[in-house]
Amino acid sequence: MMNQLIKKYSPYIEAGCDEVGRGCLCGPVVAAAVIIGENFEQNLINDSKKLNFKTRLYLDSYIKDHVVSYAIAELPPSYIDEHNILNASIHAMHGALDKLSIRPEFILVDGNKFHPYNFIPHQCIIKGDSKILAIAAASILAKNYRDLLMTKLHEEFPEYGWNTNFGYATKHHQQALVKHGPTVHHRQSFRLKYD
Repeated sequence: MMNQLIKKYSPYIEAGCDEVGRGCLCGPVVAAAVIIGENFEQNLINDSKKLNFKTRLYLDSYIKDHVVSYAIAELPPSYIDEHNILNASIHAMHGALDKLSIRPEFILVDGNKFHPYNFIPHQCIIKGDSKILAIAAASILAKNYRDLLMTKLHEEFPEYGWNTNFGYATKHHQQALVKHGPTVHHRQSFRLKYD
């Protein structure tokens, strides 16, 4: 089934931005920026939350091989604690934009908040990852990157179940926090006490 994502929103060179990990109790917030070309075709791409692991993994490689430019940036829990999660999410998107090999002329952002970036016009789009192709592609790259990172951190701290909950506040994660307390990867500014 073909998706109905918008491939071109404006006549300019567009970068789609999305972040993942805002609602997690631990780990970094990760953002990606993607510039797709006119010839980019991939009907499987959708909001990363609507895709299974295998499809996301396939699309991750496809996106990286076929887009004009992409970049991923992360910010650690210490930055989140100091600047709050909204500012950290936006700053991570700025970090991804910084790393693009081509300067965009227009920025498309998932959500409703963004700080101006380098005098480039931007448009916030609520549920943009299910409407705009470049944002959906960014959501896939960011989610795959962060999930892999949390799976690696799980090996260091297996009691929290990060290989399946990826740092979100599942019952298992909350119970592990009560029993073992927070790790260096937990966000101290988030509500971590469940007892």
